[in-house]
Amino acid sequence: MRRPAPVIALSALALVLSACSGSTGGDGEGSGSSDPSGSAQAGGTLVYATGDAEPTCLDPHVGGNYPQALISTQYLEPLVGRDADGTITPWLATGWTVSEDGLTWDFTLAEGRTFTDGTPVDAAAVKANVEHLQDPDTGSSTGYLAVGKVSEVEVVDATTARFHLSAPDAALLESLSQQWTAIQSPAGIERGQDANCAAPIGTGPFVVEAWTPQQQVDLVRNEDYVRPDGTAEPAALEGITWRFLPDAATRYAALGSGQVNVIDNPQPDSIVASEGTDITHIDAPRPGSSNRIELNTAQAPFDDVAVREAFIRSANPEPGIETLFAGVTAPSYSPLASVEPTAYSDESLFGYDLDEAEALLDGAGWTERDADGYRTRDGERLTVRFPVSTNQSVAAEQSLFEQIQANTRQAGFEVVLEPMDLSAWYTALGENAYEAVSAPYTKVGPDVLRVLYHSDSTVPAPSGYFANHAQVKDPALDALLDAASASQDEAERADLYAQAQAIVLEGFYILPLYDQQNHFLTRGVEGVETLGTVSTPTFVDAALTQS
Repeated sequence: MRRPAPVIALSALALVLSACSGSTGGDGEGSGSSDPSGSAQAGGTLVYATGDAEPTCLDPHVGGNYPQALISTQYLEPLVGRDADGTITPWLATGWTVSEDGLTWDFTLAEGRTFTDGTPVDAAAVKANVEHLQDPDTGSSTGYLAVGKVSEVEVVDATTARFHLSAPDAALLESLSQQWTAIQSPAGIERGQDANCAAPIGTGPFVVEAWTPQQQVDLVRNEDYVRPDGTAEPAALEGITWRFLPDAATRYAALGSGQVNVIDNPQPDSIVASEGTDITHIDAPRPGSSNRIELNTAQAPFDDVAVREAFIRSANPEPGIETLFAGVTAPSYSPLASVEPTAYSDESLFGYDLDEAEALLDGAGWTERDADGYRTRDGERLTVRFPVSTNQSVAAEQSLFEQIQANTRQAGFEVVLEPMDLSAWYTALGENAYEAVSAPYTKVGPDVLRVLYHSDSTVPAPSGYFANHAQVKDPALDALLDAASASQDEAERADLYAQAQAIVLEGFYILPLYDQQNHFLTRGVEGVETLGTVSTPTFVDAALTQS
């Protein structure tokens, strides 16, 4: 991805943002909203402090990680939304139909909508966006995978975009509700990647005015904002200052002192400490996968299922989750987040049993121990390289990994934790320089299982990123995931996904930990909501308050 020039300033016409509206915006309330005491006041600039990595590109089509989703929610909107209960709702598309064979989808677009540069939101724009996602030069990963079955978008007329699929895709609407497939101005895309990374042009309530790398992005209100229900009503805020503050303690202190209004990624003890104060906590677990440790089956030692089971039996994460996360989350025993109705769990596979772990390693030939107490076989130490993204793992999670490191050492594993920034972490994964990794992946709906565990997902996307870090290649699992993707029968899909999850769990490909943590603390603001899509906050109905 290309980084823009050090300071980028743009006129109000240059771009637009979009978040979706919460209760009034067609997407429904998310998992929480801020409701502090005090009277709201129109105008003003909200200050948001994020601990996620600063994007190298503000266009979520390029790459496609959660930090991009967080900020792009404020200026790009998707074709469809999703309520908290999982119902797909209209957004830029007012309606859709699907053919009986599942290969043709017609999307009807709202009439008269424009991007903030004046370009019409029409079928040609939708076609250009899908082609942008699929263009290898874009370097997309998440969005690229989301539209992987779209072979062509046909412009039927100005308000009708016809999607032709290479195979049925029951998850298409879920995929199109995500920020990584959000719709942006074709004219903006045509400026080239550098310009578009600096300031994507959308349809939402805010517009990117300036980006000062390593400091902040300044967003201003889109005075002509039209909500998903067709109501022309701009946001109450005049703008948002989106600050990059990597240190959790610094973010929390800034919230307490009134320097910022919203922070993400707070430490669990900060969440607990905020109870009973004028700080509001929004808990919005991400959909898709649980947070989990994936074991690389493509190379030793985890190409042996017995060694994988031994690692999992000796890891014992539950006590650490209970203490380090101060009760704000619970252990998971599923590949899917608890907010996914089709999540399947099997706690019996993950019970702590050091004796069983040692017996499994003995049976796998790791019978000797060296002077440091680590197991060896044929003179080779039982080593597990574990790169850790410091941008994605909060301090409590990193401490949990250290506890797992100590626990598995008792069985004879040498776990080498390698803290690194997001860029280096991506490089390590691309070079296959890992045996274990915790790689959060957010996607609406259970189709995330196909992204994470289908053998096709061991092939890198144009960005170089591949999602199947466990490198599972199981024809039976592939067949289940393909069948679930093709089925339009919800009960049948749920059964197929349950069978697929059982294979993942029983193969000891992953160690589930807990839901992907997604917490926000707010102060001096009301009306902050999270979307029912990928649980990002929206500020279209937010207003600053005075005590």
